[in-house]
Amino acid sequence: MKPRSGNNNFDPMIDDPENYKLGIFYFNRRDKRAIVPKRTRGTGWTVNFAHPYVILGSIGIVAIAIIASVMENW
Repeated sequence: MKPRSGNNNFDPMIDDPENYKLGIFYFNRRDKRAIVPKRTRGTGWTVNFAHPYVILGSIGIVAIAIIASVMENW
């Protein structure tokens, strides 16, 4: 196992503020990962909103919420 160096800047794409929309939504077309670590290490994961699967999933979630709301009021 390779020991971890003291360099905490192991992913410059995550740390680049240009890759965030409104300062909180990670959006990077060059990053092929759908799920990426959060900017603050050790606090979890987030999604890359530029990834096609994330876009489709987001549309699906919104569509389900709209359909459920319409069906409830029907």
